This record gives sequence, structure tokens and C-alpha cells, in this order.
Amino acid sequence: MNVTQPIGLTVVYDNNPFKKGLQADWGFSCYIKGLEKSILFDTGKNGQILLSNMGALDIRPEEIDLVVLSHDHLDHTGGLEKLLKKNPKVEVWLPEFFASSFKELVRSHGAGVAEVDRFHRICKGAFTTGVISGWIKEQSLILDLPQGLVLITGCAHPRITQIISLTQDLLSKDIYLALGGFHLAGYQDEEMGEIISQFRARGVKKVGPCHCSGENSRVLFAQEYKEDFVEVGVGKEIAVQ
Repeated sequence: MNVTQPIGLTVVYDNNPFKKGLQADWGFSCYIKGLEKSILFDTGKNGQILLSNMGALDIRPEEIDLVVLSHDHLDHTGGLEKLLKKNPKVEVWLPEFFASSFKELVRSHGAGVAEVDRFHRICKGAFTTGVISGWIKEQSLILDLPQGLVLITGCAHPRITQIISLTQDLLSKDIYLALGGFHLAGYQDEEMGEIISQFRARGVKKVGPCHCSGENSRVLFAQEYKEDFVEVGVGKEIAVQ
């Protein structure tokens, strides 16, 4: 089922600066509000920075219902424990391959753990891709909105083009916005041209690369997508309505 009310996306942790007064740091976290439940996708590397940025953005930890973790690297999970101390009532959706010690740490704070292996509905309008195989396994978050799908990736280690294809195959809809880490740092112009061509061929309308996407990819996406390029950094707020 689609969601009909406006959805707000706020990047609360990223190594790219955007809004003054917030601290940029290596990692990623995005807050989604307006769905049946509020979601924090990834938690950045440093809990103190995460909470400080959230406070500056007027996001209260107590308002978060669900935390979805893309993969088990510190720059995506490091802020979780400090968040749990502020709000131990969240449910944490994490790939089943996370270490048992990590899962027990989450439970020790009183939070619930949902272990993900395959495509699954998280709440009305939100889905996990399930664990996607690659040189590093990962899950991504999909929002099913009237405008189309919003795909949010942590690092896209299994390749962003594969994640886009899988997302469209899962829900049989076009992607309105792909946002997050695309893991394209170091890619040459020719390789980037091929990747951007695949975005276009798949009908991805808007793009917002950040975190590990690399500066060159951001420049080339901006050149191709023009007004449909979304500049993303810590503090970026996007209204999908």
C-alpha cells in the first residue's frame, strides 16, 4: 500500500557538510518521518556526534520507532549504543549475519531485534531489500510512495546498479529517488559514465549520492541530472510530497 501524506528525509550523519552548526564525520544516518513509524536508517560512527546533530535538527531520540542497519561496519552502527541509552524501546532491524554479541548488546538495553534475511515489509510504506550478496553483504531501505520508490543505501557494497535493479524487480515500480552511499569513490570517468547510463536506463528520476560515493561521482551525477540532482550532506532535509 502506498503512503499518501508527505514524507520527510533528514540526513543526520554524513561526511559531507551541508548545514551550518552540524558536525560532518565519516559515516551515514538518515531519519525518515511521516510513515506509520519513524525510522532511523544507520547510526553513523560516533554516538555523541549523532545525538548532537539530531538535537540541532530538532529530532528527539524518543520519537524514533525503528532503527534499520544496512551492514555491520562501524561508520553505520557506531552511534547505536548511545541512541539506545536515550531510547531503549526501539526495534532494531539488522541483517541476520550480525555477530551474536552485537544482537545481545542491543537486547541488553531493552530494545527488540528483528533479524533480516530476505525482502520484508517493515511498516506501511517501508521495506527492506533483504540481505543482498556481494563482496560485503548489505540491506537497503525502500519507501513505497505515490511519486515512486525512494531507495536509501548505506554503502551499496553489492553495487548500486544491482541494488537498483533488485529494488525495481521486488516492487515493480520506478525509483523516484536514490539516496545514500553509492560506494563509487575512485571510479574513473568512463566507469562512472556507464553507471550513470544504467541509472538513466532504469528510469531513476532523482539522485542524491553522499557518504562513500566520492566527489567525482557527485560532480558527474550533478552534470547529468541537473535539477534532479539532490545535493546531500549532514543536515539535508528532503520533503517528498
